[in-house]
Amino acid sequence: MAVLTPETPTVPLSAPRHALAPRRRSRTAVLVAAAIGFAGAFVVAYLLFVRTEAGQRAEDGVVRLAQNLPRSTVDWARPLAGIDGVEVFGAAGIVIVALAVLRKRFALGVTALVLYLLPLAAAQLLKIYLLDRPDVGSAGAPHHNSFPSGHVSAATAVLLALAVVLPARFRTWVLAVGAPVVAWVAAATVALSWHRLSDTVGACLLVAAVVSAGAAVVSARRPDGGRIPVALTGVALLGPTVVVLGGYVVLASATSVPARFVAALVLAAVSAVAVVLLAAGPLRRVNFDPSGARNRVREAESRQGL
Repeated sequence: MAVLTPETPTVPLSAPRHALAPRRRSRTAVLVAAAIGFAGAFVVAYLLFVRTEAGQRAEDGVVRLAQNLPRSTVDWARPLAGIDGVEVFGAAGIVIVALAVLRKRFALGVTALVLYLLPLAAAQLLKIYLLDRPDVGSAGAPHHNSFPSGHVSAATAVLLALAVVLPARFRTWVLAVGAPVVAWVAAATVALSWHRLSDTVGACLLVAAVVSAGAAVVSARRPDGGRIPVALTGVALLGPTVVVLGGYVVLASATSVPARFVAALVLAAVSAVAVVLLAAGPLRRVNFDPSGARNRVREAESRQGL
């Protein structure tokens, strides 16, 4: 008499790839949420600070005060005025490519360069051609559109591109060390009366949105790290808007123009660090290197004895 026993399911050769799929979807979901969250906060910042009378009044007083400050008051910001932005950020692009060449990761270099240049182009396109600053606030401050800041966009893009092109084990350290540099650039542009607080925050948000969107595309196509807690998706989606709203409340509630100036400097720095940290979580273990992804699959197949 034949005894029927359940068949042992065969494991296809592609099982390690499928086993990684749920983790890939989890990471991709949080990256998509981050891209939406940063982009949404960018829109909120523009509408709240630039398109309303209350937002313009809160920032115009800071601009006028910065224009009339004694030179010695903002000596800490003066080094930024001596930097040739075209040369520095052009050199940064060369460094990004050189790091990829040294690592023999040419596809990774292309990815990092695209994620560096794309937000810079988007910032200039938005600032010059698509966005405007209506004259609805107080008089006496420049009313040409300066949202988002080109300097802060470039500083943030350099940092995130370096985090992409360097080995993943260094990514957290690169972002931790570079975030204060972006914060200094943001605060310095406010102190030198080049930009308003909203310009600096919008720049960081724009770059983070573009890089997160690019990382989501990469994550959807390549195996990467472990699962991400569901709560992180909510933080990625809502955290950037909380940063914008918090900055607006603090700046608008300042009782004097000098207090608003100090608040704008602090908020520019703190907001830059906050945006970098919000981006760092989802980006931390994304596998941007296609050759690295193939190696991970081979290792997984070896562990399965295939």
